[in-house]
Amino acid sequence: MFGTVFRMRPKPGQEQAVVELFQSWERERRPKVAGVVGGYLLKPRTSSGELIGVAVFDSEENYRKNASDPEQDRWYQRLRALLEADPEWNDGDVIATG
Repeated sequence: MFGTVFRMRPKPGQEQAVVELFQSWERERRPKVAGVVGGYLLKPRTSSGELIGVAVFDSEENYRKNASDPEQDRWYQRLRALLEADPEWNDGDVIATG
């Protein structure tokens, strides 16, 4: 498996819009994306104004295929418009699961 953990800082007043955009990805985009294992959006209790996302795929190939899909880029551009800066991405191999 392969995935990413990413940190984001929504613009003031845009946190709920980010949540709704992720929910729409689950409804509309996920059924079209090969290899999705799961995803989460966390609101840390220790970092006000920050959100942390996790996305896991069955392979790096499917992860990269999704990342290069123009439809995914359109979704990302909608997300980016809600953020103060680009997300901080941390891609890697999943080496253990619960």
